[in-house]
Amino acid sequence: MAADSIALAYRGKRVLITGHTGFKGSWLTLWLHDLGAAVTGYALAADDRSLFRQAGVAAHCENVEGDVRDTSTLFEVVERVRPDFIFHLAAQSLVRRSYREPLATFETNVQGAANVLAAAHRLHSPCAVVVVTSDKCYENDGRLTPYSEDDRLGGRDPYSASKGAAEIVAASYRASFFPPDHPVAMATARSGNVIGGGDWSEDRLVPDAIRALEKDESILVRNRFSVRPWQHVLDPLSGYLLLGAKLAAGEEVREAWNFGPDSTNTRSVSDVVQEIIRCWGSGTWTDGSDPSAPHEAAHLALSIDKARTRLQWTPRWAFEEAIRRTIDWYRCAADGATATELAELCRRQIVEHSA
Repeated sequence: MAADSIALAYRGKRVLITGHTGFKGSWLTLWLHDLGAAVTGYALAADDRSLFRQAGVAAHCENVEGDVRDTSTLFEVVERVRPDFIFHLAAQSLVRRSYREPLATFETNVQGAANVLAAAHRLHSPCAVVVVTSDKCYENDGRLTPYSEDDRLGGRDPYSASKGAAEIVAASYRASFFPPDHPVAMATARSGNVIGGGDWSEDRLVPDAIRALEKDESILVRNRFSVRPWQHVLDPLSGYLLLGAKLAAGEEVREAWNFGPDSTNTRSVSDVVQEIIRCWGSGTWTDGSDPSAPHEAAHLALSIDKARTRLQWTPRWAFEEAIRRTIDWYRCAADGATATELAELCRRQIVEHSA
């Protein structure tokens, strides 16, 4: 499906994004707004330092503050908006926080997904629903080979388990309530470790590195040997948009999909840090590994053969390009760019990614 076909799929359509104040949600809101969609966002209030606030994303959507655990408010919003598309991104997205807040993680990631699907089921009108989970939904058995969509779901830490459970909830809803002739068409999307400008989350490699570089401090690296499928945020978002468009067009894609990078982008944490320092132009890093730290998988890679073959989707930006684009954004922000300038930089990267 060509870029102009995707633009046509969303132009003038009503789109609801849960989690639009988050990192990926903010980028998706800007992209859909530029495609001509009428975007309504439903999420918790944005942090003071966030892409949503820094780039003035609220000006490009209807901004509704709410919690996906609040069924009455969520149902009311979905019923009022009557969206043509729902992108469910709202989540507790941090592994280390899930150890501190396991119940909140399960409530948000599992019950929240069920609530969104229940709200969609109440519509009784055509709606394409993309439920975004995570590459960590798989039961990581320590393998070095990539995980594909038919591999076992699981998770040792609460975050990973919650994402595996959300996939099971989605599959149950699809089988029980969204048969092929139902007007609601739903699929799930699993992406890799996403980077890009405007992510300020705690305990994430790139934001932690940028905060250290801004203070001229050495970057403290927890797991330098860990290997992950790194990708620029626009790569998986392009997959979500393509999947949503195909769902709306009635294509047979109501299932789970991986959106990861090429195998050359599956790199170690130390590779990422060294490339960040190179693009920033200065900096050092320090090994801060802690044997007593909560468990995190040492290796994770995704197979994207299914998306390549059946969706004709492919990632666009290689490892070095993804990090260069990311650091360009943070440099611009550090130099005092206005919200308008940062939003324009996001748009420019979206256009260049789509070219």
